[in-house]
Amino acid sequence: METKWSYKNLSVREGLKPGSKHFQYFFVVSEGEQKKCNYCVWIEDEVLSHFDASEDFKAILESHRTDWSQWVKDKIDQKDFRNIVLKFDKEGHTEMDLNKMDKKLSMES
Repeated sequence: METKWSYKNLSVREGLKPGSKHFQYFFVVSEGEQKKCNYCVWIEDEVLSHFDASEDFKAILESHRTDWSQWVKDKIDQKDFRNIVLKFDKEGHTEMDLNKMDKKLSMES
């Protein structure tokens, strides 16, 4: 399931990472054919139930997608075009620059 929308002069393509066993939602921001950056939302398995008791990815998206889309718009407004992960874990949530992350932190399946 992938969705496309526009904000200012940019296009945004969003969707769940295909085939992932973890909650990884991405927003790819482009200007014309040129990709500018990726914004990602990662939810650690240990806190999925805080978002939806059944840990259903679709239910989580339905209840939080508006907030995450606003986060993307705020980043665009700030002209912050780094590749960023908004990561939710037992400590809360943090923004991390994907380009500076330790490979051990990446949520690879």
